[in-house]
Amino acid sequence: MSRIDEVRLMTKIATMYYEHGFRQQEITARLNIHQSTISRLLKQARKEGIVRISVAAPDGVFSKMEQQLEARYELKEAIVVDTLDDDERVVRDLGAAAAFYLETNAKPGMIIGISSWSRSLMAMLASLHQSSIAADGKVVQILGGVGNSGSRLQATQLARDLAERIGATAVLLQAPGVVASSEAKLVLTNDPVVKEASALFGKVDLALVGIGTMTPSPLLSKSGNVFSAAEHKSLRALKAVGDICLRFFDGAGKLVNSPLQDRVIGVDLNVLRRADRVVGIAGGPSKRMAVRAALLGGWINVLITDRATAEFLLAQEPRGSH
Repeated sequence: MSRIDEVRLMTKIATMYYEHGFRQQEITARLNIHQSTISRLLKQARKEGIVRISVAAPDGVFSKMEQQLEARYELKEAIVVDTLDDDERVVRDLGAAAAFYLETNAKPGMIIGISSWSRSLMAMLASLHQSSIAADGKVVQILGGVGNSGSRLQATQLARDLAERIGATAVLLQAPGVVASSEAKLVLTNDPVVKEASALFGKVDLALVGIGTMTPSPLLSKSGNVFSAAEHKSLRALKAVGDICLRFFDGAGKLVNSPLQDRVIGVDLNVLRRADRVVGIAGGPSKRMAVRAALLGGWINVLITDRATAEFLLAQEPRGSH
C-alpha cells in the first residue's frame, strides 16, 4: 500500500473514533474493515503523532472534507485525493486510491462488479497488488465490452485481469455495450453466456464504476461502444449531463427517458444500487457536473475524487434545493 493511502485511512479512522465517538465495531460496519485492522491503525496513529488531543491531518489528507461530502451527499464513504491539476495525473492518482480501497474492502467470496472503458479503472488495475483477497469470489463485467476489431483495449480484458489479480473468477459479459437496435439486444441478452453474467447483476456486493460525460472519452470512442453525435445531441436535448455504464442522467441525477437506453447491454442503475457499495471513481474539471449528478441521483454511495472536485461539490447547493 502507498504511504499516503495508509495515512489517509489512518486519519479517517482516528477522527471517527476520537472526535466523533464511534466505537470500533461501528467503524467496522461503516468502513467494511476488520476490527483488528482498525485497532492496529489506531495504535499506529497514536505512535506517529496523528492522534494527540485532537486529530491532526497530515498534508494531503482531507478527513474533514471527506466527512462533509459524506454528510452532504449521504455517502457511506468519500475519499479525497491530493493531486496535480493535470488530467493524466488525476486519473493515475485516483486509480491508485481506488486500488488501495479495493485492497482494504474486498473479501473472500465477494461478488465485485466492474464497468467498462474507464481510464480510472485501468489505472486502478495498474496499482493493484497481486493477492488472494477475493478468493472464491467473482468479478462480473456489468457493461458490455466487446468492441471494434481494431480496439485493443477491451473491457473483457479489464475484468479478466482484475479477477486474476485478486484471486477471483471472472464472469464476462461478452456482448457490445451498445447494439444497433432493441431487437438485437433481445437476441444477445438471451444468449446463455450473457445470461450468466446478467444473472449476477443484482447480487453484486461491491461495484467499481467510472462516471462518463457527454463527450465520450477517446478510449470509449475507439471501442465502438458509443452513441453517434446525433444520438448524443438527442440525449443533451433531454438535459443529460453524464452516465454510469451508459445509463444517462440529468443534472438532478434523474435517468433520462430515451429509447437509446433500450440498446445498451449492461446493468440497470436501479439494479446496481442494490449493491452494498457502488464506488464512483472520477475527477477533473470535465467530470464535475456528471459527478454531482451521480451523487444527487444516489447512483453511487462511495466517491473517490480529487480535492478540487470535492471543493466544487461542497460549494454547490445542498441536495434537494435546486
